[in-house]
Amino acid sequence: MSDLATGHRPNVSRNVFLALAAVALAAAALFWPVAALNTGRFVAESLIDVAPLIVPGIVIAAWVTASGAGDRVAGLFGRRMLPAIFAASAIGAVTPVCGVTVLPLMAGLLAAGVPLAPVMAFWLSSPVTDPAMLAATAATLGVSFAIGKTVAAFGLGILGGSATWLLARRPWIMHPLRNNAFVGQLGAGCSNDDGFDWAVWADAARRRRFGRECLSITRLVLICLIPAFAAEYGLNGLLQPEALSAYVGEQNWWAVPLAVFVGAPAYVDGYAALPLTRALIEHGMAPGAAMAFLVSGSAVSIWGAMAIFPVLKVKPFLLFLGLAVIGALLSGWLFQIAV
Repeated sequence: MSDLATGHRPNVSRNVFLALAAVALAAAALFWPVAALNTGRFVAESLIDVAPLIVPGIVIAAWVTASGAGDRVAGLFGRRMLPAIFAASAIGAVTPVCGVTVLPLMAGLLAAGVPLAPVMAFWLSSPVTDPAMLAATAATLGVSFAIGKTVAAFGLGILGGSATWLLARRPWIMHPLRNNAFVGQLGAGCSNDDGFDWAVWADAARRRRFGRECLSITRLVLICLIPAFAAEYGLNGLLQPEALSAYVGEQNWWAVPLAVFVGAPAYVDGYAALPLTRALIEHGMAPGAAMAFLVSGSAVSIWGAMAIFPVLKVKPFLLFLGLAVIGALLSGWLFQIAV
């Protein structure tokens, strides 16, 4: 039996990855100690900040697998895909999570067999806004921006879910998760013949499965989020988003595309982005470009994409990015027309 069949090769790949990461961290600490310390502090603080949202996602994803609920959810979504996409988009538009904190739940649902279309709908709509963000946006940018951003979140979910549904027969849509040492362990050892039992703590085998799944998802999340937050810190130190204001005025036809393709890497925390966007508008940024900046930064920021890339195969990942970019462009153009 080959190493791949016995699971040795993924373990070797994982060990090599961890060894290279350790070497990179040691080199950074040796040659750039101050920058490494500041980056490490930012990463640690960011992980603490998102923990209240990450931990419930890990627990829910592990419960879905251990209880056998994944088969039922997958069957329900498979029979009524369009209502599932609408529901996922609507729930995502009012759920207080961002692109990286929703990662454990989405990865767990995909590993449990839930179709990619409703998962994509939720994945795209959920980072854009939520009730608290709606209130903050209205207070900072006005009611029209708050309503527009909420509509954009729902529309982005519908667009993403529907486009993915049209490609549902493609093998890379049916099996979107990577088969690597980290993702490959999600759902491992779970039998589809065990049936559904919501009380996972009442059965020893399900308790063990729940614990293994929590550890697997936690490890995956940390491996994805640590470099993503480090990249966020580095980019925020290099980029000056205020420089965009001279190029994204209403008189420039390229204002919305530029806000999407340049604004996303410069995007900061959703709440911190609101006063930044207000300052850009005061310096001449077009309303449509501002909306595109907000939507693209939420849905397709570089650090968010970095967190997703180790989870999805290349084609589903590129589909995710493409849908996010198209949705942000449409949101900006339509908002510019509406206002």
